[in-house]
Amino acid sequence: MLYPQNSADKLGFTEVKQLIKAHCLSVMGQEMVDKIQVMSNYDLIAKFLNQANEFKNILQNDAALPINNFYDIKSLANKARIEGSFLSEDEFFQVQASLTTVFAVIAYFNERTGVYPNLEALFEHLPIEKAILKKIDAIIDPKGKIRHNASRELMEITSGITKAEQEARKKIDQIFKTATGNGWTADGSLTVRDGRICIPLLAENKRKLKGFIHDESASGQTVYMEPEEVFSLNNRIRDLEFDRRREIIKILTALTDELRPYVPLLLSYHGLLTKLDFVRAKALFAIDIEAEMPKVVNEAKLRLINARHPLLYLSFKKERKTVVPLNVGIDEATRVIVVSGPNAGGKSVCMKTVGLLQMMVQAGLLIPASADSTVGVFKQLFVDIGDDQSIESDLSTYSAHLSKMKKFVEDANGKTMILIDEFGTGTDPQFGGPIAEAVLEALNHKKVRGMVTTHYSNLKIFASNTEGIENASMLFNNTEMLPMYMLEVGKPGSSYAFEIAQKIGLPQNVLNLAKNKISAGQKKVDSLLVDLEREKKEIFDTKLKLDKQQRRVNTLLAENEELKSFLDENRKALLKEAKQEAKNIILNANKLVENTIAEIKSSNADKEVTRNLRENLNNEVKKNTVKTEVPKQKAAADEELKVGDWVKLIDGDTTGQILELIKENVVIAMGELRTVVKRKRLEKVAKSTIPKEARRNTVSQTSDIASFSPEIDVRGQRTEDALFAIEKLFDRALMMGFGTLKIIHGKGDGILRKMIRQYLKKYDQVDRMEDEHPDRGGDGITYVYLR
Repeated sequence: MLYPQNSADKLGFTEVKQLIKAHCLSVMGQEMVDKIQVMSNYDLIAKFLNQANEFKNILQNDAALPINNFYDIKSLANKARIEGSFLSEDEFFQVQASLTTVFAVIAYFNERTGVYPNLEALFEHLPIEKAILKKIDAIIDPKGKIRHNASRELMEITSGITKAEQEARKKIDQIFKTATGNGWTADGSLTVRDGRICIPLLAENKRKLKGFIHDESASGQTVYMEPEEVFSLNNRIRDLEFDRRREIIKILTALTDELRPYVPLLLSYHGLLTKLDFVRAKALFAIDIEAEMPKVVNEAKLRLINARHPLLYLSFKKERKTVVPLNVGIDEATRVIVVSGPNAGGKSVCMKTVGLLQMMVQAGLLIPASADSTVGVFKQLFVDIGDDQSIESDLSTYSAHLSKMKKFVEDANGKTMILIDEFGTGTDPQFGGPIAEAVLEALNHKKVRGMVTTHYSNLKIFASNTEGIENASMLFNNTEMLPMYMLEVGKPGSSYAFEIAQKIGLPQNVLNLAKNKISAGQKKVDSLLVDLEREKKEIFDTKLKLDKQQRRVNTLLAENEELKSFLDENRKALLKEAKQEAKNIILNANKLVENTIAEIKSSNADKEVTRNLRENLNNEVKKNTVKTEVPKQKAAADEELKVGDWVKLIDGDTTGQILELIKENVVIAMGELRTVVKRKRLEKVAKSTIPKEARRNTVSQTSDIASFSPEIDVRGQRTEDALFAIEKLFDRALMMGFGTLKIIHGKGDGILRKMIRQYLKKYDQVDRMEDEHPDRGGDGITYVYLR
């Protein structure tokens, strides 16, 4: 139950319905939208929400539903129901197109049995009677015209008309040719008058031909004559056309008689098409406002996460602005929220967002909030927004408010949601505040749920001391004197009356006079609230800064772990290789010594042979002796290091190739790993000292970077294929250290754009996403900035 009757208009629900109507393909769907009402039946609400959510999934993630034709076959069925009546060719074409759509839709869902159970329930137990369609197809062609062979008589009549028309045309062409040859005709060719083909004759020659004059020119010098021979042929054609029309009526009447027994089924098909059009419109509107299906519970409670006002969202979307999301909860512990804060700070919008989204859910509409939100079911929704003074009823603004308060106090209960804007205003604050507090106390005793906005300090104090009622405030930047449009539950807010007045430019002497007229206690309260707001703002900014720093620390730790793992693996590989090489050296040395001894013995220790053998041993020793390298002076000047140079860590043996120089930082490639090192920790090494395999791998990686393009075009691709391609590009960009990606997805309905952005949001490496400049593609292109 809504009170008062204009609550839907006050909260914007009527405007939401108009936006949904714009998506309907048929008048029947629009009529259903007009009938949308706020319900309190939990099962019905859940069913309608699931239907809209399933249709939204079809539109975003599945093949298109074959719903191209929507006609009002209900009126046609009612016409066919009357004995002796018949449907026209165009009306049978509408029935034919509608039945084709119905059967295609049923086949679509039969191929996906169990995937969309709530939509399948729309045509559950609905018989598929294709005999109707076959009978219509036998008479009506795909263009909506009656087939020439619909009956044997019609075929003969049509053939006779064609033959007579050819004969008449041939005859008049002969006469026209003769008349032209004799110079009887005026300038021009054959023309049509009164539906008859005529010859243009000079007026002085009209007696030279027998026939019927249909018209003459404005000057009277030309007459348009239908020759006598052709006149009789045309009359015959006219008679045949009348016969054809009578035969068509006979055929259509017979076809209508065959259709009459199926009228109840046609009405059922009409209902299915109407509901599909209705649910489709709701789903399209949900996509427009980026709506989701919240968790619905059969309790009087509410928890909105990242909620946005749908009308404000659409308005801001056109202006490329962002709506600040709302997070609020109403339950048994926090039944009523008293929102305070400055004027134009967003209090009313906050309250209207809660009321409108509650109405939308209870009307079976998806809402622009996180799917993790929870929305309950309220039996009553009482609204007091705006000025409802009435001259006819002799009601002032305050009297109108009091009339509503009387209704609220008498009829509200634990399953009622109340929304009251500017509670207690309209009369002397000295009396309006206490009355408002008494009303709020009475409503709290009845355990109602809801939200009220106010500037009255006594209501803020009452809320802080009363169980079940909670203060909340709209955050305000009192340094820049600008609202932040963020709701914070737990503390009241200042009205910032003097600060706002000062910013607007009210003279200082007037402000001083005003400050002197308020009590010291009120000054102190307001000052404390302002200080509290300032502290909250500082804490909020500090928290954001700490979160950013924590994310940076986590990233550095992850990079450090990755580098440590890489170095450990390289060290193990090097040790293994060194051990194997040492083993080979020892084996070769033993073999060489044994061979040398054997040769000395065989030569009887000949001096020359012994000397040569000793030289061979010395050469082998030199070959396996590790040379002591003289420490190279590190690159101190900027020009000594450039992109492509090979460098080594001064405090280690790790080598790599320079990819990029950024001030005192150097981006180097070590195999497949990319890392940033301070310039002073590196020294340049000769390329020849780098193993060929390491150089080949790094050159390959560097070549990959040179050939890599951080741009991708996914227009026309299915969502899954597009996301797969983007993920591969994203991985390569991260590996190669690129900071920006360009994704071309096109505009269309914006569905692919939304899916891509939602997918990329889950990666911590994504800093932000922006549209291209409107002159270069606008929201058809997304730039992804990586951390």
